[in-house]
Amino acid sequence: MAGDVHIPSRDELEAENDRLRRDLTALRASEERFRTILDTVEAAFAIVEVRFDADDRPVDYRFLEANPAFEREAGVNLRGKWVTEFAPDLERFWFETYGRVAKTREPATFESYAEAFKRWFDVRAVPVGAPEDRQIAIIFNDVTERRTAQDLLRASEALARENVERVQLALEAGAIIGTWHWDIRADRFTVDEGFARAFGLDPALGRDGIPLSLIVATVHPDDQAGLAAAIDEVIARGGAYAHQYRVRRADGRYYWIEANGRVDRGPDGTPLSFPGVLLDVEERRAVEQERDRAIAQLRALTGTLEQRVTERTAELMQAEEQLRQSQKMEAVGQLTGGLAHDFNNLLAGISGSLELMNARIGQGRLGEIDKYMTAAQGAARRAAALTHRLLAFSRRQTLDPKATDVNQLVAGLIDLIQRTVGPSVRIDTVCLPDLWPALVDPSQLENALLNLCINARDAMPGGGRITIETGHRRIDRQAAQRQDMPEGEYLSLSVSDTGTGMPPEVIAKAFDPFFTTKPLGQGTGLGLSMIYGFAKQSGGQVRIHSEEGEGTTVSIYLPRHRGPAEREAVAPEGALRPVAAAGETVLIVDDEPSVRMLVADVLGDLGYAAIEAAEGGGGLAVLQSAARIDLLITDVGLPGGLNGRQLADAARVTRPDLKVLFITGFAETALLSNGQLEPGMAVLTKPFAVDALAARIRELIGG
Repeated sequence: MAGDVHIPSRDELEAENDRLRRDLTALRASEERFRTILDTVEAAFAIVEVRFDADDRPVDYRFLEANPAFEREAGVNLRGKWVTEFAPDLERFWFETYGRVAKTREPATFESYAEAFKRWFDVRAVPVGAPEDRQIAIIFNDVTERRTAQDLLRASEALARENVERVQLALEAGAIIGTWHWDIRADRFTVDEGFARAFGLDPALGRDGIPLSLIVATVHPDDQAGLAAAIDEVIARGGAYAHQYRVRRADGRYYWIEANGRVDRGPDGTPLSFPGVLLDVEERRAVEQERDRAIAQLRALTGTLEQRVTERTAELMQAEEQLRQSQKMEAVGQLTGGLAHDFNNLLAGISGSLELMNARIGQGRLGEIDKYMTAAQGAARRAAALTHRLLAFSRRQTLDPKATDVNQLVAGLIDLIQRTVGPSVRIDTVCLPDLWPALVDPSQLENALLNLCINARDAMPGGGRITIETGHRRIDRQAAQRQDMPEGEYLSLSVSDTGTGMPPEVIAKAFDPFFTTKPLGQGTGLGLSMIYGFAKQSGGQVRIHSEEGEGTTVSIYLPRHRGPAEREAVAPEGALRPVAAAGETVLIVDDEPSVRMLVADVLGDLGYAAIEAAEGGGGLAVLQSAARIDLLITDVGLPGGLNGRQLADAARVTRPDLKVLFITGFAETALLSNGQLEPGMAVLTKPFAVDALAARIRELIGG
């Protein structure tokens, strides 16, 4: 067994500890920088988790994180709260928008008025975390100033329109200065009395005809060239004419006027006459200039606000990236810190036992070897259990699901549970007759039940009662939304105690890895996280109900399996003894030499011939030869581009009845088809006991 475990040296352990300390120091510095950025950013920022119903429609969202700016705007600490708790009448728009971002992973940007705050916000929602977590980051930029500026612009434009209309009314009420008529063929320019008086001319002269040079002399010098060009252009083309320019009127001051007319042409296109009207547009021009100045100022203000929004958005996107990195580093730091502590303890026991075994052998004191071997094997088993708990929490452990009678499983564990919890704790069972079967890994469910009973015992230091109960649960849509699980039929396995209970803040963290309320050295903090990961990986859920001083109930929900439960297999008896028929041969494919050696020795003790290969290509060459192969034992993760599952599938093309035993220390998703292994295949998780390996070999070849 010692050959299965890599024993790091003290130097390696100290180097690893130094690296972990540096990583933790860097993590704290990174988190401090991130918190400083997040706390000083002016825009409101939050991370929410969106909850969906059984039809995958968004029905609620919870605030996982919020920066101080967000809490200042909200006026309340929203962390951990579902939005329907404090805004039950919230419009569906928010749920649909956030739900769409969480499902499609496509960001959304929109502008909305928050009635509760009387402010306008530019909102950006972006997905964060893993897709299955349905989490998004929300960035709120206060754009009330920009909206106010836009409102002012619209008001200014409305005022300008009002002024234009007023000027138009003034024109209709007598703002026309006068009229003119230019006979182009006779070159005679006549004006009415209003026109003449406006420019201090004799009305009689106006009726008889005024020299054009006299009219042009009243035009502002800067506008004369433009007026001449406009007149030439309309005479050349004919039709409507309108032109604004400044003229000196009778009081000697220059005023803005607008000449409106039309050039009439003869049948041959010759210009004949040019009649028109002269309008006073001085006031209108003043209004337009004021409007143009206001528009220019508002556009400048809008540009400044947009620039500020862009800068804030860039800052928040950077903060969001730093948040994700900080969360990753925080998780890595927490996991590596806990692992370093636990594995260093276990490795110290293994390393010390092996060193003392070597010393005692050299001293000839062979009688003392057994206790050191027992200690090393025990530490190795605890290390394997710790690895399985981590894989269970991450939902990556290798499960071997079977149709299981949970009542029978509970009955078979009662004696072990009673011995474990001690005589001061009474065990009661309330098992529902005709309980539905569950498709679950029975050994993992046993482990989960034993862990729950140990936790219950620890919550009752003075003794008490543990009740183990099974039952049926039909989860409707409303309950499914509340408990974050699909609606349907479930079997429940509950463990209740009469202990101290838990406050809400402890319940909220109960499933976090390495979180424990037990004294240092009395708990790893992985028990409940392992149970949670195992239940979710099995298609179920775990829920805690507890009140301080009233005890705790932990319920595991497992989907109902429609079919009979499998009968418990009877393990073969006896030690490793030859059972193989003549010529039976097993192919071993594993890249770890020590594993190949171990398996080959077990096969030799059982009487089988063994062929070894270190990678998938070599194993496939043997399988495609004429050699007799009765069983393939292969690791799943193999070097060379061909994994164990691909090797087995390729072998079964020419050997359809080949039996296959997968040995793996990790849960590769390619291992299973539709959640189960194919007939003639089995899996054994590393590290494994020699007798368990022998039993699986006998079971597969004998079956």
